[in-house]
Amino acid sequence: MSQQPLQRRERLYIDGDWRDADDVLEVTDLADGGSFAQVASASPEQADDALAAAEAAQVEMRETTIPQRVEWLDAIADGLLDRKEELAEVIVREAGKPISSARGEVESAAERFRRAIEEIRSLKGEFREGTTAGHEGWDAIVKHEPMGTVLAITPYNYPVSTTALSVAPALAAGNSVILKPASDTPISAAILADVIADLDLPDGAFNFVPGRGSVIGDVLSGDDRIDVISMTGSSAAGKHVAKESGMVNLHMELGGNAPAVVFPDADLSDVAGQCAKGSFKYAGQRCSAVSRVLAHESVHDEVVDLLEAEVDSWQPGDLFEEDTTMGPLINEGQAEWVEELVEDAVEKGADLVRGGERDGAHFEPTLLANVPHDARIVHEEQFGPVAVVTTFEDEEEAIGIANHGELALDAAVFTSDYDRAMEMSDKLDAGAVRINGAPSHGLGDIPFGGNKASGIGRQGLHTTIEEMVRKKSIVL
Repeated sequence: MSQQPLQRRERLYIDGDWRDADDVLEVTDLADGGSFAQVASASPEQADDALAAAEAAQVEMRETTIPQRVEWLDAIADGLLDRKEELAEVIVREAGKPISSARGEVESAAERFRRAIEEIRSLKGEFREGTTAGHEGWDAIVKHEPMGTVLAITPYNYPVSTTALSVAPALAAGNSVILKPASDTPISAAILADVIADLDLPDGAFNFVPGRGSVIGDVLSGDDRIDVISMTGSSAAGKHVAKESGMVNLHMELGGNAPAVVFPDADLSDVAGQCAKGSFKYAGQRCSAVSRVLAHESVHDEVVDLLEAEVDSWQPGDLFEEDTTMGPLINEGQAEWVEELVEDAVEKGADLVRGGERDGAHFEPTLLANVPHDARIVHEEQFGPVAVVTTFEDEEEAIGIANHGELALDAAVFTSDYDRAMEMSDKLDAGAVRINGAPSHGLGDIPFGGNKASGIGRQGLHTTIEEMVRKKSIVL
């Protein structure tokens, strides 16, 4: 067990200045218990100050050059790596993530800033000749310019790397940024703000505004001075932000309930390893988690047996031990939600093979078998460490089960039949389909995002930069 740290105190960063606030967010220490940090919680007036500062900085940001922004991005990546151990400890404590995963997240965040350099350097304009009657001899230069101000609303589960996926493209494209981190995990974002504050960005180009969503959420998302909202979060929160926002470019990656469809010709041992990782990594608190395993009825029992053998590899432990694979959920309320879904499934006839017990914010790695199709956990986002195994008779039924509901972010297909894999990929309603592997979004080199209530647009460094610039045609 690690030594209890001194309580941290973090401030807002608005218009180039660090500021206190009348209210604070208490950040729970998920490793050792108690509170390990207080973060200034912005008032509506301070949120308005950030909006004004970001708008005022737009002119100066638009005049910055790509080489200048490249220097910033490179320096941010270096700054994150220089503070890697501090950041990793913070992620362990505020997000409840094992230390080995926390270090990997810091490295991924730094890499995203570096990859944004490659993407912004490759963003090219166009020269077009007029080809329609009456426009003979017309030529046009088509160039990119920043959208203006980007509001980045970031989640608790990957508080540094997902934040990088919004902030890096926004700065690369020359936008002003207002960062509103999740209230459960604002400390890692505060460290990122501290790194950026040491650079020579114009005042107001980057603003760090933690706070309660009920207090400043609508103030920020509903303001006409916002040009892009880049958000990762729940579908319910995304729908609310979309309702409050005006004529802005919405770029949202929201809830998921990824099905893994398993056919009899798949390598079932590999299926079990991949699906266990997909269900239990970071206690299932990932939008791309394998939320339900749809196993053909002829292999259901074997898949369940193989999954049960994997459960012992995913057990809670001291978060600062290198071999710990699982920690608590973000808070007790989330654990209660998972408990509610498991109880509903069992009441409807599911077999509780392993786990199912809750202790505060901790929820045991759990395996459910023979889960009926009408169980809520089959169609709702759980965000918990539960492997759910249900059955199907044929491809048509599998597609029906997988595509039912409003969440359509990720899916997976396990089969050795190439034609079947491609046919299933075409029919599955999801933003991304992984063949013979658990869904994964990587560093953002491949576009990802959801259909239906799982999002708007596609994330990824290149695709996000494209969402944060607009084309201007200069006709000669």
